[in-house]
Amino acid sequence: MPPSAPRQMTLVAFLQAQNCSNYPASWRHPDAAADFLSAAYYQRIARTLEAGTFQLAFFDDRLAMPSSYNHTYAQTVRYGIRAVKLDAATVLTTMGCVTERLGLGATYSTTYFEPFHVARVFGTLDALFAGRAAWNVVTSLNDSEAANFGREEHLAHDQRYDRAEEFMEIVTGHWRSWDADAIAPDKVRGTFADPDKVHRLDYTGTYLRSRGPFTIPPSAQRRPVIIQAGQSGRGRTFAARWAELIFVIHPSRDAATRGYNDYKAAIAASGRDPNHVKIAPAIYVVPGTTRAEAEAKFAVIDGLAKPEDALELLSEVLNFDFGAKALDEPLTPADLDSMTGLRAIIDRVVEMSGKPFPTPSDFVRCSGRATVREFPTLVGTPGEIVDEMERWLEAPACDGFVIAATHVPGAYEDFVRLVVPELQRRGLTRPDYRGATLRENLGLPLPV
Repeated sequence: MPPSAPRQMTLVAFLQAQNCSNYPASWRHPDAAADFLSAAYYQRIARTLEAGTFQLAFFDDRLAMPSSYNHTYAQTVRYGIRAVKLDAATVLTTMGCVTERLGLGATYSTTYFEPFHVARVFGTLDALFAGRAAWNVVTSLNDSEAANFGREEHLAHDQRYDRAEEFMEIVTGHWRSWDADAIAPDKVRGTFADPDKVHRLDYTGTYLRSRGPFTIPPSAQRRPVIIQAGQSGRGRTFAARWAELIFVIHPSRDAATRGYNDYKAAIAASGRDPNHVKIAPAIYVVPGTTRAEAEAKFAVIDGLAKPEDALELLSEVLNFDFGAKALDEPLTPADLDSMTGLRAIIDRVVEMSGKPFPTPSDFVRCSGRATVREFPTLVGTPGEIVDEMERWLEAPACDGFVIAATHVPGAYEDFVRLVVPELQRRGLTRPDYRGATLRENLGLPLPV
């Protein structure tokens, strides 16, 4: 029998609508573009990604400038540590206007926005771009975001997810409130649509309520794709119920394989088909025509980071001022208990350091926060990089990858120019798109 065709991978670009990529030092790269406040900057990225048949470009986001380290934003501004943040949905509109197949995803919070507003924003994107929209659902996690929205602090971890469950029921309820055949314009009779095929939601929950009817008919893919990144126990349960694309962070292929199996089991336990949910870990990729060239490029990239970058972003994501501790001073049980942010980072640092009470230096080293070691980094020739990507896919440790940028736009241009041809040669990605909608290109069914 002929060998079976290889499993094809999903490619997602991990973007930031700000002065740097996910790697905060990226703006310091000699080849980094400086026009990050222009539509042309994001449109150039979009064209590059579509040329490489990426299924999706999605924007991470925070609703505040980092300001927890030493309780000031001065360092954030001075060193450009994610200091500039544009509205991602607006940026996506500029990208959608110059592409035809690339999926368009943005992060919007369930804690600080209203569900009808979020449903309308992403429903509009999905309509304008013929079924290419995706919403990355976050519950928000830092106190600076709360302050920007007039609150003293953010909700407790599990309470944020309880509210998010209601939020999802409202948003998805609005998205399915129009029957697919509701609109039947008849200019002679003067009728536009069948009112019996448009349904009011009338939702009342513990935290939220919303009436309807919704104002946007369904798109070609019925509704936007749902992205989620919860890796805590409560977050994983939430993602298993709602997500269609799960973005994860793992330090190694072995850890990713364990996480992949756990997630697929959780999805099945929630009553959903695990094959209808894509799981994609974040990686950095530094390719070169030779290994020596790739290693030289990586040395430049790695040398851009400053210790201030990591301490600032750790303070932000954990709601803890690392400036109050000496770098080699062990944290106390009270310190760890007071951290109310991303629990997965604490767990990772405790595990990798082997210390129940790590130091700030341990957090910088083991979390990899604000460095190119935050995610696995593949450095080498296109063949070497694709070899490793294929190992992850076959393990299986993933269904594809979220490609983070070491600098913009060069990192994506190098990936498309050097790595994508090798992926296509091996049949791991397609040379063209499967269809017109994001669901088609991700291989996801239409929602019932």
